[in-house]
Amino acid sequence: MVAHVSRRRFSTAGLSPGYFAGVMGTGIISIGATLNGYDLLATILLWCAVVFYVVLIVLNTHRFFAHRDRFLADLSDPSRAFGYFTFIAATDVISTALLSTVYAEAVIVLLGVSIVAWLALGYGIPWLAMLGSGHRRTLQGANGSWFVWVVASQSIAIVASGLESVYLQFRPALAIIAVMAWAIGIVLYVACAIFVTLRVMLYGLKPSELDPTYWVTMGALAITVVAGSHIVEMQDAPMVAATRGLIAGMSVIFWSFATWLLPVLVAAGFWRHRRHRVPLRYEPGLWSVVFPVGMYAVASVSLGRADAIPFLDTIGSTWYWLALVVWAAVAVAMIVHLCRGAARRG
Repeated sequence: MVAHVSRRRFSTAGLSPGYFAGVMGTGIISIGATLNGYDLLATILLWCAVVFYVVLIVLNTHRFFAHRDRFLADLSDPSRAFGYFTFIAATDVISTALLSTVYAEAVIVLLGVSIVAWLALGYGIPWLAMLGSGHRRTLQGANGSWFVWVVASQSIAIVASGLESVYLQFRPALAIIAVMAWAIGIVLYVACAIFVTLRVMLYGLKPSELDPTYWVTMGALAITVVAGSHIVEMQDAPMVAATRGLIAGMSVIFWSFATWLLPVLVAAGFWRHRRHRVPLRYEPGLWSVVFPVGMYAVASVSLGRADAIPFLDTIGSTWYWLALVVWAAVAVAMIVHLCRGAARRG
């Protein structure tokens, strides 16, 4: 979890801003279990995600006060700053999982927290990490983690649309939030894709730089599909009625492109680890693989049920088992990594 650890004590100085991807990955596997009817597994994974979330909040709070210079430096580093958006997405993934529990009413509070964080980081990070640095440095720092900005936006759309059944009196307002966040997320995806493409074209991409965060390019599309499917299923409200047909059609297009990206990402991993011998070992970025894989399963099931396309539901239900295996592998790798670190410090 920490890049730099002394032998005598634990340090949060090098804590990755994107570590909340672990909560995202665990939470989406929980949601997938719920969709497939595995309620006990869903409950266990949900509370694992909640514990993970609380621990990371404590660690990041400690890092802010004990290592504020490192914390703030990450905010102005284009290659790391967008990892902070994982906090928003993690909050909303937990919120979505809680919607089907007795804690559903607490979700409105979490949605408020994520919206405030989304606005603060959504305006602050681009200014600090992009406009606050030189043109060359900004482009060189563009990577897959930038697409977490998209994920954060779409996660708000999912929670807002899901809250409709809890707060019927706020349906028009929730519809506006959901549709706006969905639309903004699409624009952000295009913007991030342009920056990352320019970075690859102008400066190339070394095998060591093709890290797991590039899987978020697919995960951002998958969560856009889930958000769109939830909006399509909302009851009539002016904003939903005006966009339902468009969102339904676009969701199918985004799912198709996410599917197309899968073999590309697998081939990229083969090129990195087999062709160029980059060691495959535990790093926080591996959670950025778990979330997209899990989200693809949820997206397939959600789209299949929203648009009455049975074969998509079947694809999602089958893909879920692969996502569960990937989650388990990364979770075990993290535990082993932390235990070895604790043993060295001991």
